[in-house]
Amino acid sequence: MVKKLFVYLAVVVSVSFSLTYEEIKEAYQKSYIYEKIGDYNNAVKVLMPIYENYPKGYTINLRLGWLFYLLKKYKNSEYHYQKAIKAVPTSVEAKLGLTLPLIAQQKWQRAENVIYQILQTDYYNYYANWRLCYILENEKKYTLMQMVALKMLNIYPTSVPFLVYLAKSYYYLGKNDKAEKLFKDVLILDPENVTAKEFLKRLKEEKSNQPKSGG
Repeated sequence: MVKKLFVYLAVVVSVSFSLTYEEIKEAYQKSYIYEKIGDYNNAVKVLMPIYENYPKGYTINLRLGWLFYLLKKYKNSEYHYQKAIKAVPTSVEAKLGLTLPLIAQQKWQRAENVIYQILQTDYYNYYANWRLCYILENEKKYTLMQMVALKMLNIYPTSVPFLVYLAKSYYYLGKNDKAEKLFKDVLILDPENVTAKEFLKRLKEEKSNQPKSGG
């Protein structure tokens, strides 16, 4: 059992005898500091010795996937997230990470497919369903977006993001009265919600532009 645990940690944390624990720890600490000040290039650079020694390691590829995403080098980000998934195929966090560069590149269908992989493992994963709504909106799959929002509101009844997506779905599907009511409800929970205010303004303008029936 101890031997199996050590092998797993060697894959996940990239621990072996080529670099010491202190060297690995210091490299990660420096990387986090560089990230905090927005110096993403150096945040990557200090990790390169670890990556060169452990190119298949889970943690190092997960970290590089995130940093390259921040650098807007989306192909690189994809590459490292996919290596992390290969190292630990059951990882939800790596698949969630992979959706970031895919969404940034507007690769909607691929991102949607990755989300469905996550939902097979974690059906009610909050962030996966949230990103799925975003993807479906951009794909104009409004009925499906509505179904996802309703599913999540069953367990998070006051979740503002999913209430907004539900209200949007009503708007896109032509149910303006329902949309207006729900956007107003959103402003009770989140008075400064920009999306709700924008859509209520749009609904008001559309209503005022409708031809008045003759008496």
